[in-house]
Amino acid sequence: MNKLYSSILSILKEDGRTPASTIAVMLNKPESEIKKAIADMEKSGVIAKYTVLVNEDKLGDDGVQALIEVKVSPQFSHGFDSIAEDIYQFDEVKSVYLMSGAYDLAVFIEGKTLREVAGFVSEKLSVMDKVLSTATHFILKKYKAEGVVLQDEKQKRLAVNP
Repeated sequence: MNKLYSSILSILKEDGRTPASTIAVMLNKPESEIKKAIADMEKSGVIAKYTVLVNEDKLGDDGVQALIEVKVSPQFSHGFDSIAEDIYQFDEVKSVYLMSGAYDLAVFIEGKTLREVAGFVSEKLSVMDKVLSTATHFILKKYKAEGVVLQDEKQKRLAVNP
């Protein structure tokens, strides 16, 4: 990847709504060159999606998010790819990562209730042939996501003196 593409990506990672005209000024390049580079990265899949980071606490969203550690038995000649593909097909699944360490896959899911998340784990995930074990961790509070601090300064708790 060339320096121009890297520079554009750095800008878009900070704010995906930054117009090509602004990026052109920032990088001292013609707007047409920036638009072409962005289009090339979209077409090649380097830019996979534009999204927005939502602070669910501000919305009063009572949804449930969980990280599920999954140990699997990899398939011959497919490794972990086949089982990861089976898992990421579920609508509840937002992300799947191959990990080093104590477990093989990190699966991030979202549900409306704890019962819904538990049902996903017990009825869909843990019953899959290649899944050996799972450990579910519910996300209780987000302090920082995608490099953005989500907590207001006024909501910080004061230190307690003994």
